Order: sequence, then structure tokens, then C-alpha cells
Amino acid sequence: MKNVYTLRIINHLHPLLVGFRKSKGLTQKEVSERLGVTQQTYARLEANPSTASIARLFKVLTVLGVDINLTWESCTSTTEKTEINNNFENSPSRREKW
Repeated sequence: MKNVYTLRIINHLHPLLVGFRKSKGLTQKEVSERLGVTQQTYARLEANPSTASIARLFKVLTVLGVDINLTWESCTSTTEKTEINNNFENSPSRREKW
């Protein structure tokens, strides 16, 4: 069974990237080497993914082993919003203890 993390707010992307990377046991340096960029470049992208192109985000997520499914729909029901928030709260980055 695959986990589904619905991303409706761009601010949710940063913790998801960090969580997926750490759940794979990868450092920023290791991801940057797989992407062919410097660690500093990847760190900037991870810290502020809203500045990256969709193509670059797809490449990062592919390196992290994440399958991507894009859909376009409106979220209006309270139940759906609650489910989205619950999925986000249970994402890999949220399970990590800081």
C-alpha cells in the first residue's frame, strides 16, 4: 500500500522534502550528488522549494523515490480538509522528533 500525501499549500512541500530525504537515510550532500548540483544548491531548494520549477521538483522527488500524481480539484468539504491535514501531520517529516 502506498501512502498518499496531498499537497494543497506550497508551505507543506519543505517538510515533505526533508521527511522523504531523511526516511531514505540520505543527507543533503548525497541527494545533491545524485542531482549533479552542489550541496548548497540543494539546501536552498529544500529550504525554499516554492522557487524551484516543476521540472526540478520532479527530478528531486524522483531521486528521493517518490511517485508523483498531479490532480486538479477543489477542496470544499470539511471532511476532506481534515483528511488532508491528518495526512500532512502523519507525513515522514512530522514523525521525526526534533
